[in-house]
Amino acid sequence: MSTVQSTPPTQSTSSAGYKPSFLKRSQLWLASHFSIFAAVAVLLYLFLPVAYVFVFSFNDHGKTNIVWRSFTWKHWQDPCRVPGACDSLVVSLEVAIIATVVSCIIGTLMALALVRYQFRGKDASNMLIFVPMATPEIVMGASLLTIFVQGFANIGLDLGFWTIVIAHIMFCISFVVVTVRARILSLDPKIEEAAQDLYAGPLGTFWRVTFPLILPGVLGAAMLAFSLSFDDFIITNFVSGNESTFPKFVYVSAKRGIPAEANVIGFSMFVIAVLLVVGSQGISAWRKSKTA
Repeated sequence: MSTVQSTPPTQSTSSAGYKPSFLKRSQLWLASHFSIFAAVAVLLYLFLPVAYVFVFSFNDHGKTNIVWRSFTWKHWQDPCRVPGACDSLVVSLEVAIIATVVSCIIGTLMALALVRYQFRGKDASNMLIFVPMATPEIVMGASLLTIFVQGFANIGLDLGFWTIVIAHIMFCISFVVVTVRARILSLDPKIEEAAQDLYAGPLGTFWRVTFPLILPGVLGAAMLAFSLSFDDFIITNFVSGNESTFPKFVYVSAKRGIPAEANVIGFSMFVIAVLLVVGSQGISAWRKSKTA
């Protein structure tokens, strides 16, 4: 007579009461929060120089921004106290405004031509428009200096304000074309065709249909061109001659100690830029809510 031997039941490792170890829980928590830590680290890295500029705008020290002496409000009360600070700021603003307006007009027309029309050399134009963006600034600055000195000097154009404007327009156009071109490619051409079917002429179609639709892209390109022009130093240093922009003023001042007034002006421009971006985002959200 055979006997049946009963085997003890095996213990399941996937029971409901299983708890991972502390090390495993820590690894899971870090993995789920890694993107947050990375974002915070990048933001701290980006905004640490801005915080430095803000803090040392209150530093009561006459020659350096590295050693802290004492707290003062006098730099904010009179940012133009240092000779050349506000004059160079005005030059930078004038150059940036002119370069932005001209590059936006030319760049928008070029973007419309590259998207809406067929012509010989279109493929080459689409490729060449990226060349100024990919060219190192020191190469572009040296090339422009050669052109201005050996070419335009013969017609009475010396290095100074207008050579800076011409140089800034040249490298801003590419960014405007790329930005506006992306906006135009996202539009439906049938909207313009519908306007023409309703007896709208070419100019009427452009001003009433095309331009309002591409306006957000143009405004974005204008903000980008303005910031690039205002911030540029390398190309400006090659073609400016004796004219001084705000980045050039800061670079020259660094040899003897950047004045705290430069920090005041720099942080103020940063705040204005942030307010413009936040305002544009608010307007865009408001327009979307109105059309929804």
